[in-house]
Amino acid sequence: MKKTYKIEVDCANCANKMEVAAKNTPGVKDANVNFMALKMKVEFEEGADQEEVMKEVLKNCKKVEDDCEIFGI
Repeated sequence: MKKTYKIEVDCANCANKMEVAAKNTPGVKDANVNFMALKMKVEFEEGADQEEVMKEVLKNCKKVEDDCEIFGI
C-alpha cells in the first residue's frame, strides 16, 4: 500500500535526511520525499499498521530535522 503525505521542511538537504529516516523505519518498504512539491510518498510493508508506522516515521524524521512536519497522519 502506498500513501502520499504533505510535509513541511525548510531545505532540500533536510528533505533528503527525512527520506533516509523514513526508509529506515520498520514497516516502511520504501519512501520518497519531493522537496519542491513538499510531499512524502510512503510504501508500507504488507500487514503494517500505517498509522503506527507513520508515528514512528515522524519521530525518526524529527531526530534529523526537529522542525519538520508530516500532515495527514
